[in-house]
Amino acid sequence: MTDPQLGVLMLGLFVVFILLGFPIAFTLMALGVFFGYLAYDDLNPVFQLLVQRTYSVMSNDVLISVPLFVFMGYVIERANILDRLFRSIQLAAGGLPASLAIATLATCALFATATGIVGAVVTLMGLLAYPAMLRQGYDARLSAGVVCAGGCLGILIPPSVMLILYGATAGVSVVKLYAGAFLPGFMLAGLYMLYVVARALINPSLAPSLSKHERDVPFVQVIRALLTSFFPLAALIVAVLGAILFGLATPMEAAAVGALGSLVLAAAYRSLTLTKLKESVFLTARTSAMVCWLFIGSFMFSAVFAVLGGQAVVENFVLGLNLSPTMFMLVSQIIIFLLGWPLEWTEIIVIFMPIFLPLLDHFSIDPLFFGLLVALNIQTSFLSPPVAMAPFYLKGVAPKHVSINEIFAGVMPFMVIVLIAMALLYIFPEIGLWLPGVLYR
Repeated sequence: MTDPQLGVLMLGLFVVFILLGFPIAFTLMALGVFFGYLAYDDLNPVFQLLVQRTYSVMSNDVLISVPLFVFMGYVIERANILDRLFRSIQLAAGGLPASLAIATLATCALFATATGIVGAVVTLMGLLAYPAMLRQGYDARLSAGVVCAGGCLGILIPPSVMLILYGATAGVSVVKLYAGAFLPGFMLAGLYMLYVVARALINPSLAPSLSKHERDVPFVQVIRALLTSFFPLAALIVAVLGAILFGLATPMEAAAVGALGSLVLAAAYRSLTLTKLKESVFLTARTSAMVCWLFIGSFMFSAVFAVLGGQAVVENFVLGLNLSPTMFMLVSQIIIFLLGWPLEWTEIIVIFMPIFLPLLDHFSIDPLFFGLLVALNIQTSFLSPPVAMAPFYLKGVAPKHVSINEIFAGVMPFMVIVLIAMALLYIFPEIGLWLPGVLYR
């Protein structure tokens, strides 16, 4: 068997092992060591390569911001800020059509920006906002779609950990990625809100308005609620993102400030306990370890894959199809969409992006623009059945009478909205490229 054939076999075995449920990071390393031995006929260079890849992850400055942002998210999640935030936005949006759904999406957008942890946001909003919408008479499917779609926004809206990993993998500035993802992220949130309002106007029974008593809240009370919940968290996010976007701090430095700010905010709300702090540290260590092992495994796998000639086989196959740049973008995004069924976004970024990235130069595609489309696309991996994680997170906390099929039916229109947002970004690339171009000429 030739080296390129071994490379293709290596990729095929990886897919098989993943479908069988083997741990992804250690599967990558095991395949890398085994096929690396076949490539070099000596284990010594293979182990040297493994050590080099491990050291490169440890010395990567960009990845230092990952545990800091994750820690910031877990502290905010456990500080009971979400309850106050939802109540204040609910009061402010009381007079709007589908006001509870609008409040849910706005809360998800802000809270997801602060945490970026999809499972946490969907679960917490499933406990807080979903029952409130059902009590108000909202359609169960529409409410489920609102919670699931809103909870996934943290993957796209900065300071997204996914964008940090993509930047480290693709060699693209994380600062530019943050600037580029800012408008597409809030465009997607705005499209969600427009859809919900339109559905409520067309069929008010899907999202009944609040009663007059619930809407007639003194203006002073609304302002007080916003000042004590919305503005402190918003100020922390603006400070962190502003420092990054305007070049006042590196992502690592801004993440450190954000982590400290989350502790101060939790202490101000009297929610900072030793138990919650220990939980946040443990969860941060676990998540960061998973990301780092994935990077080590993927670097090892991709290096051996390239040595065997597997990358060249993929490139020659794609180039042999004589695709136009538009067709290449369409095919690559469809593949990423399908990969989102069995894999999480971390595996897609660190394992399969290195296969696509070398092809971007041939098709004259900006890696920054490609990354923004991928970030939008990965939203669908959390929503599309049969392995959509967001609906399963919601099902775990939803009332028993709400079936998983109802939740799936509720998220489908929002998945279509994501595809519309991707089309808009592709047709009007300045949506993602304008802000980086203005800030970093």
